[in-house]
Formats: sequence, structure tokens, C-alpha cells
Amino acid sequence: MRVVLEDGGTLGVMDTRDAIQKARELGVDLVEIASNAQPPVCKLIDYGKFLYEQKKKAHEAKKHQVTVSVKEIKFRPGTDEHDYSYRMERARDWLQDGDKVRAAIAFRGREMTHRELGAKILKKLTADLVDYGEVEVAPKMEGYQMFTIFNPKKVAKPETKKAAPKKESEAPAQEKKKAPKKEVVVESTEPKAEPKAEAKAEDEIF
Repeated sequence: MRVVLEDGGTLGVMDTRDAIQKARELGVDLVEIASNAQPPVCKLIDYGKFLYEQKKKAHEAKKHQVTVSVKEIKFRPGTDEHDYSYRMERARDWLQDGDKVRAAIAFRGREMTHRELGAKILKKLTADLVDYGEVEVAPKMEGYQMFTIFNPKKVAKPETKKAAPKKESEAPAQEKKKAPKKEVVVESTEPKAEPKAEAKAEDEIF
């Protein structure tokens, strides 16, 4: 067998008796961790600690495991509007919770000759659940039932845009409106020009 240490080191391939003797010297157990390997792999480790690590790994794997259940709603070809709305709302809630939904139409006796009524109900249900679920299995017959399966629709989270920092030179629009405009009066230092005298009639040139 191939013997490895707890810290990841290896002692190489050893005889079973030698491996057991080594485990006794170190005060640990010889635990087989890969029986299908050639040669089998054993680890020098405390058996209680080994079981704890295995249990911890299983717990972590289960915590990250996503469990999806399939829930069912049933209709009849003659289901009235009130019963239909109630079952449709239940299906919507299940899809929002992340569960699959199987919708089935149960036919009895002569109702099998009016399968178009069941197809009509499933078509309406697909339209009512379009925002919450996607059709995984298209409507089809199975014995005396017509059914379809919906998958919960994944809703993309909207990206939040960070507001751009305001420049110091930019003042709020409201403050700009409130600030009164200052009138600037420019006084000229040049002497005012005297008004020109009007030309007299006799000064005109013919």
C-alpha cells in the first residue's frame, strides 16, 4: 500500500505490517482513503479526526447544493375561471420560490374527445406565467393526462450605476437660478463729445 502523512507528505509504498508499525510509533491510525487505487492509499491520521473531516466536507457540499422540487397543479377540461385563477396564482408563487411546476389536465371518459379544451387551458397558463417561468416540457399527452412543466425564470439583477462625483466648479442648478444677476456699470473716463452743430442753410454747397 501507498502510505501518506497527515500533512500531505508520503512514505511511499510499504508492506501492510510495516505501515501498521509506523502508525503505532506515531500514535495514530492507519486509515484507507483510496481503496480503488493501485496500490491502495492509506493515511496515517487519527481516526476520530478523519471522521470529523469527512462529516465537515459532506456538510459543506450539502450547504452549497441547490435543491429544486417539482410541484403540481391539476385542472379539468371544465375548470371554471375562479379555480383556474387560484391554481395559476399558486403556480406563480412556486416559480418565484425557485420550484418547478407541473401543470396537468385530467380527462375522464368522453372528455378524451375534447383534448383541445385542455390544450387551451395550458396555452392560457403559459401566457399568464410568461414573466415567471419558461416551458421546459411542451404540452403532451401521458395516458389520460395532458401536462406541461415550467422552469423558474432567472431574473437578472439590475446593475447599480455609481453617481459621478460632482466637480467643485459645478454649482447646483437651483442655486444658479436663485443667484440674482449683478449689473455691471462701466464708467468711461473719456470726455463726452459735444454735439455737432447742425449745418446752416448757407453752408450747403450747390
